[in-house]
Amino acid sequence: MSATQILEPDHLAAVQRRTLRVVVGSQVLGGAGLAAGVAVGALLAADMLGGEGYAGVPTALFTLGSALAAFLVGRYTQRLGRRTGLGVGFAAGGLGAIGVVIAAVIGSVPLLFVAFFVYGSGTATNLQARYAGADLAAPEHRGRAISVAMVSTTLGAVAGPNLIEPLGSLASALGIPALAGPFLLAAVAYLAAGATLLALLRPDPYLLAQQLAGPDDELAADDGAAPRWSRSVIAGATVMILTQIMMVAVMTMTPVHMRAHDHSLGDVGLVIGIHIGAMFLPSLVTGALVDRIGRLWMSVAGGVTLLAAGLAAALAPADSLGLLIVALALLGLGWNFGLIAGTALIVDGTSVRNRAGVQGSIDVLIALAGAGAGAASGVVAAAAGFGFLAISTAVLTLVMLPVLLWSRSAARAN
Repeated sequence: MSATQILEPDHLAAVQRRTLRVVVGSQVLGGAGLAAGVAVGALLAADMLGGEGYAGVPTALFTLGSALAAFLVGRYTQRLGRRTGLGVGFAAGGLGAIGVVIAAVIGSVPLLFVAFFVYGSGTATNLQARYAGADLAAPEHRGRAISVAMVSTTLGAVAGPNLIEPLGSLASALGIPALAGPFLLAAVAYLAAGATLLALLRPDPYLLAQQLAGPDDELAADDGAAPRWSRSVIAGATVMILTQIMMVAVMTMTPVHMRAHDHSLGDVGLVIGIHIGAMFLPSLVTGALVDRIGRLWMSVAGGVTLLAAGLAAALAPADSLGLLIVALALLGLGWNFGLIAGTALIVDGTSVRNRAGVQGSIDVLIALAGAGAGAASGVVAAAAGFGFLAISTAVLTLVMLPVLLWSRSAARAN
C-alpha cells in the first residue's frame, strides 16, 4: 500500500482496524502473562524469603523494572515505532518470567530479584500497548480506541489467576515449586505477544501517524504548539499515578491477607481474577463514556469508586470471600476509569512528534509510584493491618480532585 493510498480515508480506516486487531491479539497474550505472575508473586516471595513483611518485594521489583522498561519502550517507539518498542518489551518480560522459574527451582534469592525486575518489562509493555490503539484514531474516538486495546487484555488476565492451581500441579509434576507454575504461562504468553507484534504490526501506527501529521500540522512540531507538560498532561499523569498507587498496594497484599485467614489458593485466584477482569473488561463502556461525558468527569468517577473500594476492603471481615470480591472488583473498576481517562488526557495534550517520549516518561512515574506502593504495602499491612492500608491509600487518591479542578479552570480560560 503506497503512502498516497494510506492518506485516503477508507484506506486509513482499514489500517486502523488492522492495527487494532493485531493489538487485540497481543494484549490477550500479554494479559495472561501479566496476571499469572502477579497473582502469586507475593506468595512466592513470602515463601522464599520467610515472612509477610517481604511480600511486597516482588511487586516493588517488577514495578521498578517496568519503570525502566517504560522509559526504554517510549524512547524506542519515538525512534523506531510501536512495533519494535512493544515487541522487544514483551520479549524481555518473557525472559524475566523464565528467570523467576529458574530462581524458584534452585532457590536463588538474588536471581529471583533480578528476574522479577526483568519480568516487569512485560507489565510496562502491556500498558504501553494501549497507546498504539490511539495513534491513528480521531480525537473524538480516542477513548474508545484506547479501550479496545485494554479490554482485549481481559481474556488472558482473567484466565491467568484461575489457572493457578492447575499450573501449580503441572509445575509440581515437573519438579518445579508450585508457586512458580504460573510463571511458565507468563513466559510463553509474553514471548508470543512480542512475536505477534514484531511480525504483524505493519504499517507501524506511530510512524504512520507522524507521516500523516506532516511538517505543517499545528500539533506536529516541537516548537511549543503542544506543550510537553500542559495542564492536560499533568492532570492525566496525576490521575494515573494515584490510581496506580492504590491498586498496586491493595492488590499486592490481598493474596497474603487471604492466605493468613485460611482462604485457599483457589479463592485467591478467584478474587484476583475478578479484580483483573474489573480492571479491563469494562473498558469499552469506559472509553465511550470518556469520549461522551469527558475525561475529567470520568477521572472524578474513578476517584469516587476507589474510595468505595477502600472502605469495602477495610470493613470486610477477613473470612468473607464475597465482600473481598466486591472490594477488589471496585478497586479494578476505579483503576480502569482512571487509566483510560488519564491516557486520553495525555494523548490530547501532546504532539504526535513527541507523544511516545512523553507517554514513556509518564509511565515511568506511574511505575515508580507503583514500586513504592508495592514495597511499602507489606510493611504497612504488617504494622497496621490490611484495613488501614486500604483506607489510607483510598484517601490519598482524593488528591486528584484539586488537580482536576485546576486543569478544568485552565481549559475554561482558554
